[in-house]
This record gives sequence, C-alpha cells and structure tokens, in this order.
Amino acid sequence: MEREDAVTARRSDDARSAAGRTLFVLGAFDESHPSLTLSQIGQRAQLPLPTAHRLVAELVGARLVTRSPDGAYSIGARLWRLGLLSAPTTLREVAQPHLQDLVAATGHTVHLAVLEGSRAMVVERLSGTRTVSTRHRPGALLPLHCTAVGKALLGYASDDVVSEVMAALTQHTPFTNTDPRVLRRQLVEVRRTGVARSAQEHRLGVSSLAVPVFVDGDSVVAAVAVIAPLTSPRITESVPPMRAAAAAIAEGLRRQRLTAEHQ
Repeated sequence: MEREDAVTARRSDDARSAAGRTLFVLGAFDESHPSLTLSQIGQRAQLPLPTAHRLVAELVGARLVTRSPDGAYSIGARLWRLGLLSAPTTLREVAQPHLQDLVAATGHTVHLAVLEGSRAMVVERLSGTRTVSTRHRPGALLPLHCTAVGKALLGYASDDVVSEVMAALTQHTPFTNTDPRVLRRQLVEVRRTGVARSAQEHRLGVSSLAVPVFVDGDSVVAAVAVIAPLTSPRITESVPPMRAAAAAIAEGLRRQRLTAEHQ
C-alpha cells in the first residue's frame, strides 16, 4: 500500500512539473514576443532545447500553439477560444459599451485593466479622436507604480502586492517616482479621492487619470483610465464621465452575477 502511495505521489509530482513546464512555454509569448523560434522559446522558458521541442510539439498537436511555414511558433486559435471564457473577457463584454460612451464624451483613449500579479493587465483599449497613440493592446501588462490605471488598482490591492511593488520601483522616464514614501502618499490620495494620476511617469508627453471599478462595497475588480497628451487642456473634466462609466460597469457585473445565480 505504501509503495502504491509513493508511486501515485511521484506521478502527481511529475504531472505538476510537466504542467509547470508547459506554462513556462506558453509564458514565453507576450505582447513583445508574439512569435518565437524553438530556441527562443527554450531560452525564454529556461528549458533545455529537447524538453522545449517535446513540449512545443505537444502544444502544436493540441492546437494551443501554431507553427508558421518559416518555422516560428505563436499562440494557437484554440487557446484564444479558451481565453474567451475567462473572467476578464466577461468584464470586457460588460464594459465595452460604457467605454465607448467614455471615448465619445472625452475624445481620448481609454483603458480598462485588472490586477495581474504585481502588474496591471489591459483588458480593453479604445482610441478617441483627440488622443495619443498607444502600444498597449488587450493582454499587455503595465507597471502599477507609474501608470494611473496601475495606481488605481494598487491603491486597493493587498499588502503583499503593495510590498512587492514597493520593492521594485523601476524608472521608466525622468519623471517616474521611485521613492516608496512618495508612492504611499499617492495611494492614500487615491483612496481619499477615488482618482489616480500620472503625468509622464510611464511615457513622456502623456498624462492619464484613472478610477477604480467597485463591486460589493469596497472590492475593486478593475480600473478605467483616460490617456491624453500632456498638453491636453482640462483633462480633469474626464473624471465625471469616468466615474459614470465605472459605476455602469459595476452595475452591469452585478446584474450579470444575479442573472447567473437565478439560472
């Protein structure tokens, strides 16, 4: 019996390690690396080339990764379809009409983001007519300490997340704050006013404002941001429509949850 238990435990460990290696392979792809060679996957996933080759072959067979004629690999359509079942995708669907209203009201680019570890993940991005170009498509990861949408999330994050961010305040521009004491004061202000701000902290010439999306009282599920040129006048006028959009998104999520509970 003990021998059977040992074999079962070993198989379980092997399965977990195999799953972990598979996640490392999938994690090698990101916004900056949508297409990779096999050797690049091995390097970014920190796996021996034979192991990377075997795992990638399995993922290609499962249609989770696809191989182009030139030999490069990218995320497969099946994985994208699975991603459509995720909570951020549901949030995106609920939020989209309200984000469109926000673009119409402000003329600026808007972001919807959620907390992803110690960073903010863009769930939706819509561009306006009075806007700056943005490289951050859905799925992109942004720092929490120097973007408005990141500060709006960080202001209500757990102590563990805040401590992790405080320990690694990376400089992105000459205006990026890298002093934990200053950031803590900013987060206090975010919680006091419900508005987060960033001016050239992440990208030169760009200003942004963000507000959290609350559900169940003080629980924050996302943040909505407006991104504008630094020279844009009266960006603070975007705050009321941002608050309205955040409230409408929260209400949409509550209605969806109630509908699901009664089905």
